[in-house]
Amino acid sequence: MEPERVIVGLSGASGAAIGVRIAELLAEARRYETHLVVSPAAERTLYEEVGSDALPYLRSLATRVHDHRDIGASIASGSFRTAGMIVAPCSIRTLTAIAGSHLDNLLARTADVQLKERRRLVLMVRESPLHLGHLRAMAQVTEIGAIIAPPVPAFYLKPASLAEAVDHMARRAIGLLNLHSSGISQREWTGGGPTS
Repeated sequence: MEPERVIVGLSGASGAAIGVRIAELLAEARRYETHLVVSPAAERTLYEEVGSDALPYLRSLATRVHDHRDIGASIASGSFRTAGMIVAPCSIRTLTAIAGSHLDNLLARTADVQLKERRRLVLMVRESPLHLGHLRAMAQVTEIGAIIAPPVPAFYLKPASLAEAVDHMARRAIGLLNLHSSGISQREWTGGGPTS
């Protein structure tokens, strides 16, 4: 049985550690063929937020790394079958490019392919506060099939560290692709509140 293909994209918003954790979880599962696209702005964010060795480490986790400028890459074709794509983090620039079908780079083109082929596209949009233009772009991509999943911590799980919060957000994003490998699935809420 061939491994399922998953595309992981990082664009230049804050929250690069989430994209790294998604790549780690997929690599650890050893059942996914991961394809990585990192925008130039994301390279800068990785350096600033995660460290100088973050980009080489991230690349080492992927089955294949694609150049952001290579709009003729395999992942830019609908014939390249995938389980879907996660863009984490997703900048407003990338969001609006996808919403408006402005496909001048591989990240936006590949996201568009997921939509036209009716595959799952998870956009972890990272911006705050939001103005009406941002909200309209989110509505537009939702109408054409994307899933907007802002990187919001699950405070009810009482994360003890930022790393725990990042881990949960990464697992949640993977779950939105309906990938439920053992070891990747997020913790399920089992109820709470006062007992009598």
